Amino acid sequence: MSDVPIADYGLLSDCASAALVDRDGSIDWWCPGRFDAPSVFGRLLDPDAGHWSLRPVAGSDRRTERAYVDGSLVLRTVHHTGAGSVAVTDGLLAEPGIRGHELGQNSPMALARIVEGLTGTVRMSCEYVPRPDLGLIVPYLHCAGGQVRTSAGPLSLTLRSPVSLDCARGRAYGEFDVSAGQVFAFDLASAPAYGQPRRHLDAVSALADTVEAWRSVRQLHTYEGRYAELVRHHALVMQGLTYRPSGAVVAAVTTSLPERLGGTDNYDYRYAWLRDFFHTMRALWVTACPAETGRLFDWAARSAGRTGDEPVPIMYGVAGERNLSEYSLDHLRGYAGSRPVRIGNDAWRQRQQDVPGQVLLCAYLVRDQLGEISQELQAMLVGLAEQATHWREPDAGMWEERGPERQHLASKALSWGALDSAVQLAPILGPRADPERWAAVRDEIRATVLRDGWNEQVGAYTGVIGSDQLDAAVLVLPFTGIVRATDPRMRATIEAIATRLTTDGLVRRWPDEPAGFVACTFWLVECLAMAGDLDRAAALFERTAARANDLGLFAEQIDPRTGAQLGNIPLALSHVALIGAAWRLTKPSFL
Repeated sequence: MSDVPIADYGLLSDCASAALVDRDGSIDWWCPGRFDAPSVFGRLLDPDAGHWSLRPVAGSDRRTERAYVDGSLVLRTVHHTGAGSVAVTDGLLAEPGIRGHELGQNSPMALARIVEGLTGTVRMSCEYVPRPDLGLIVPYLHCAGGQVRTSAGPLSLTLRSPVSLDCARGRAYGEFDVSAGQVFAFDLASAPAYGQPRRHLDAVSALADTVEAWRSVRQLHTYEGRYAELVRHHALVMQGLTYRPSGAVVAAVTTSLPERLGGTDNYDYRYAWLRDFFHTMRALWVTACPAETGRLFDWAARSAGRTGDEPVPIMYGVAGERNLSEYSLDHLRGYAGSRPVRIGNDAWRQRQQDVPGQVLLCAYLVRDQLGEISQELQAMLVGLAEQATHWREPDAGMWEERGPERQHLASKALSWGALDSAVQLAPILGPRADPERWAAVRDEIRATVLRDGWNEQVGAYTGVIGSDQLDAAVLVLPFTGIVRATDPRMRATIEAIATRLTTDGLVRRWPDEPAGFVACTFWLVECLAMAGDLDRAAALFERTAARANDLGLFAEQIDPRTGAQLGNIPLALSHVALIGAAWRLTKPSFL
């Protein structure tokens, strides 16, 4: 059972895969090659599923501080002990000389860790415990000539160590002293077991070059609105969640971190959701990443293929895979004993009527960046508009309910947004566009949402037509344009959510949900700003932004009683929602 708080993990990324390192210097999660690949370090989900730690030998007089280096996603952790101070700098390496959005195109699949003595002399330990294939394999380790080679499973791993390590029972361990001015460089390269071995890079120079690669990415983010530095950092986190070969943005880099400790709501988020498309694309648009918006649309069109009568899947693998069938890993105990641990996500089978709106609203938003759209993209957008005409069908809703389908109000509002956008885009959608019919259905949806979505007894729009339960999903209604935030009924709904679904400034999705949902809290910020309550919106924004961990990372939820972060981390939706809220505070009247 893990005793490391979720918020204690820092993100390392090479824009193809990710690793998580805790405050104490242990890499407890790494899936080489792809975000959704099997882990070789999985202690995040089970103490026996692998890790690699570089840390001072245990002592009670130790404290740490950490920060990303010069606007990168290379992490520097300083350990202060009674005997002195030492820094450990960690990064997933970029291909040498790569700059800008090319970062991640040909990832070396290598980790570098640099230990630097700052003051005094500190006794350090290195413990390397690889467990390939999600902890299923205890590998043979071969220690010789400053290298530890791992032979097992589909990957070959080679650790280069400047200090002597003893190997036994799938574990390599050693201790060494680091004095002020000394530098020890470690690197770990992975490669397919039956392919060509990866060439090793000089760890010190390669890590410095990786910092420059990330700095070049950050310089592409030209947002100049309110909270500019904060927005640029969160835009960098978004880049870290982007699978560069395809342009897909994963929902998170982890699987099965629980929404409730000890609970069963533990899902695999290492895939790309069309359901989050609008918020993600808008964040890219706000932070001035036109190249990335085009790549993301191309990925969506390729992944969706020809659209027919069947609903478009709500999510795909990072290279466009559709079949994400879910299964449980019974050999893993789960984070804090939260089981099951899941691989895959059966939500890919769900009907979510909001998906067409997510994509078509984006297409209208970034229409000037799309240029002359391809026939494939034309066909996808027309097909999604046609699917939105089936708006009366029940669905699973944006929270992916795994029970009976229902008439979710947010889904219908997004169907309205799909058709409203399609009508305006019709001149560039080719001969299959049918704007007159789309407009008629659009008007029918609006009349139904405003009439049947309102619950007089609750005094608000509720999550499901005919229900008396508040649902923070309805905060997206003003984003679509179906109703303005200043409308008396929408304003009443905003206030109902602000008072009845909010605890300690954190918005819950439903009344019986114990933890606050980070994205919903930022959506409330946007709604308040659109309603003209800018001071209140800014205060809530700043209070929520301050709840990120010390590296500016958000998981999915926050427990209002303890402040603990819950769910998968870092969650893209939380970060893009912050960007959207900052932008809304800059331009509150923009729809």
